[in-house]
Amino acid sequence: MIVDSYEQPIERPTDYKKQKKYYSGKQKRHTLKNQIVVMPNGKEIVDIVVGETGATADIKIWRSRREEWNQEQKFQGDKAYVGELLIDTPHKKTPSKDITDAQKKANKQKARKRIVVEHMIRLVKIFRVAAKRFRLKSGNYEPVILVVCGLIRWRIGAIVICQ
Repeated sequence: MIVDSYEQPIERPTDYKKQKKYYSGKQKRHTLKNQIVVMPNGKEIVDIVVGETGATADIKIWRSRREEWNQEQKFQGDKAYVGELLIDTPHKKTPSKDITDAQKKANKQKARKRIVVEHMIRLVKIFRVAAKRFRLKSGNYEPVILVVCGLIRWRIGAIVICQ
């Protein structure tokens, strides 16, 4: 399975302590973070974590939910998940030395496998309510994103509604 996260901008909270935890230094704005786990064929959203604060690291979101998964299950992720034993991540260069040509080739192969989760995130972001700044009440965020994911699953044929 393949795991990745994406961020969605929100309105800036008025309370100082609250706005501090929603600020994403990477995006330079206040965001909510969602994490998606998909099958390698790209035809099924297996799991989604919705509405984590923007300052939360991707690996921290993963570690809060990894107990729900079988310990033999292997995952693939990007460089945000380096250090997690269950997730196969690309090689990173160190400050003192570059990566070898063989490692670059391996990184390309891993990226080709991981691209399906990026395509799934794109499908979610086609719905503007899941891509642009979220302007509804914050309590409605999780149901809205889950409905969007349900519509995506229905669109790609993962859900069959019997009549």
